Amino acid sequence: MESLGLDGLASARERPFFRRVPFLLAFRRSGVPQHILKRRSVTMLENPADFQENDQERRTLSVGRASWHAISRGEFETVRQLAGGPWKEQLDGIELPWLCWHVDEQWSLVQQRMVSAAGWTPVVGNDPRAGRPPLIDGAVYVDFNDGLGLPALSMLFPLEFVYLFSSRLAFWHSDLLIREPMFFQLAEEFRALQDGATAAVDGRKRWYRNLLGKRGRYWELIGCTTRGASRDQYKNACGWWRHQHLHPNCTTDSSKRVRQRYTIDHGAGILVWEEQHGGVVHTLPSRPLEEGHCTRIGNKRYTPLSPNDWRRDLSKDLSFNYDIREVCSRLGLTKYLF
Repeated sequence: MESLGLDGLASARERPFFRRVPFLLAFRRSGVPQHILKRRSVTMLENPADFQENDQERRTLSVGRASWHAISRGEFETVRQLAGGPWKEQLDGIELPWLCWHVDEQWSLVQQRMVSAAGWTPVVGNDPRAGRPPLIDGAVYVDFNDGLGLPALSMLFPLEFVYLFSSRLAFWHSDLLIREPMFFQLAEEFRALQDGATAAVDGRKRWYRNLLGKRGRYWELIGCTTRGASRDQYKNACGWWRHQHLHPNCTTDSSKRVRQRYTIDHGAGILVWEEQHGGVVHTLPSRPLEEGHCTRIGNKRYTPLSPNDWRRDLSKDLSFNYDIREVCSRLGLTKYLF
């Protein structure tokens, strides 16, 4: 099967022509709304009560969804201590950890079985709204919320701190399944990923949208990162969390202006890392993954049981909209149901 992108696509330092033409750069508009940039003058909240008119529910849910604009300095320091302590201890000795994020029992078990069949160790985290996950033999549960007590938690939350607890970490969305040959190929390519590199799904926009400031991002649908890459991203105020212009290491006016050219969404910091700091990102095309991505995106028949905002809850929405038996049958994955 043809490579999905770790060997055959453009390297991180290759740039399309329009990105190398200075006069075109002047036409790019800011990707960050000005009212967001002006709202805060600090890199993160000094006082967590100062958030959307004291809306603490929204703040804590936003923290769990991995957003720099919501986390307090105290919470940030706690996360770093947990990452370098309990998280690291629980992954000690695991050579190939693959993060499976539990939001639904049946989906979690299928993902764990696939990861194990590919020769990796399922490291299972969870959204606390979904409860404690079931585990297959050999899987390792890490309660990333222990010591934080957040009402919700997303897979993106620990991705920012991989450099503190693992030499590499593969990951995928809770609502993604992939045909076996493609999945096994990705697993081998992630295994071969050199320290200092990240693999992620290409969510960059076409050149004509880029000119208007719609630069896109790197998408965490599936991917792998290494300790060297994660450390360099953190040092350079980049990474996976939203609102990367409020990263604790983004302290100068010039660095904030650079980030104004990018979206505030998850993964925009990885694109900043690649384009502004020479980061090595191996791109994975999204189209081959679409058939197994059980999302509300582009699905007119999707009936959400939770709002499409900071309260979104896949533990309610996923099985209500997708029958895992049908999805596994369609993708040739029926054997992973049992």
